[in-house]
Amino acid sequence: MAPITTSREEFDEIPTVVGIFSAFGLVFTVSLFAWICCQRKSSKSNKTPPYKFVHVLKGVDIYPENLSSKKKFGADDKNEVKNKPAVPKNSLHLDLEKRDLNGNFPKTNLKASSPSDLENVTPKLFSEGEKEAVSPDSLKSSTSITSEEKQEKLGTLFFSLEYNFEKKAFVVNIKEARGLPAMDEQSMTSDPYIKMTILPEKKHKVKTRVLRKTLDPAFDETFTFYGILYTQIQELALHFTILSFDRFSRDDIIGEVLIPLAGIELSDGKMLMNREIIKRNVRSSGRGELLISLCYQSTTNTLTVVVLKARHLPKSDVSGLSDPYVKVNLYHAKKRISKKKTHVKKCTPNAVFNELFVFDIPCEGLEEISVEFLVLDSERGSRNEVIGRLVLGAAAEGTGGEHWKEICDYPRRQIAKWHMLCDG
Repeated sequence: MAPITTSREEFDEIPTVVGIFSAFGLVFTVSLFAWICCQRKSSKSNKTPPYKFVHVLKGVDIYPENLSSKKKFGADDKNEVKNKPAVPKNSLHLDLEKRDLNGNFPKTNLKASSPSDLENVTPKLFSEGEKEAVSPDSLKSSTSITSEEKQEKLGTLFFSLEYNFEKKAFVVNIKEARGLPAMDEQSMTSDPYIKMTILPEKKHKVKTRVLRKTLDPAFDETFTFYGILYTQIQELALHFTILSFDRFSRDDIIGEVLIPLAGIELSDGKMLMNREIIKRNVRSSGRGELLISLCYQSTTNTLTVVVLKARHLPKSDVSGLSDPYVKVNLYHAKKRISKKKTHVKKCTPNAVFNELFVFDIPCEGLEEISVEFLVLDSERGSRNEVIGRLVLGAAAEGTGGEHWKEICDYPRRQIAKWHMLCDG
């Protein structure tokens, strides 16, 4: 096989070819760079102002009158210019040199020298078909209507009253309620039931069954109260409390209805009645006070709690009579470990209990111990309502924390203090 040979002339031609291609490449690069620069320069000259600037100034003649219309802003849109009316001599002109970096113009305060100037400056808020003047009286009436519409409607209660002369019994039939509000925000419904009390003695208390997921419950339940003379009917009053059952917490109070029986004649037979449900009236701004005495025995590691008195308890209902008692719960590290309760005191806002409870403390010291006091109103046959609440412990605020610190600093000493109750 013959070897491959190359002559010296072929090697001399290679630099020449490389030089020719380099020259062509240089010329092409320079021409491309020049074309790009020209394009950038032309794009800069035709560049529009920023969006915010365009939004504010579109359609306004912002250039001097001696310039041609081609240089005016928005002159390229010829159709819009033809359709627009001619700008008068006293039209708005803006000075471009006074705008800020964002293209905005400084605000100027308009000063009106007369009421007529104010009318000219004020923009027209109504169309020509709405030239009627709005008076202050009409504004007041409209606001009153809206406020009345915004008032929460709690529904209507329907019931009937009757007196049975043969059995000497007072008969109340709770028929239905309509248009109740939704107390459950998730299902947008309620689980209503009704509690009824005969005032003022509160000896007769009844309640209906719970109807699930309805805003128009039809109860149709009859309650007969024996031993009430017909002559006593005029001195009584019926108090209905409409509630929504809650399995996991206290029942929600929807509203109440109060019916004084004075002037109602039941000798002619059954009387059908209906009343609007109103929001429950809380007649006291405070929850009352509770007098508590505490003593910590460090040797036996026990806590003695004495519930002494309660005063100025709020009225639980329209009768103003409460049947208070106190539940005492002992907590260790936020877990209830013991509970006690006092006896019920009938029909009094100022109860005297004088009851002593001794709790065994499961740990040394009182750092993780707290005591909760719940003042409740006893309701026979239904869930008792919380009147007020008090917590004593190291983390408690106000007098509760101060009282707790004193019994820790002075063990084996009985220390008594009044405490304000808060909402339960």
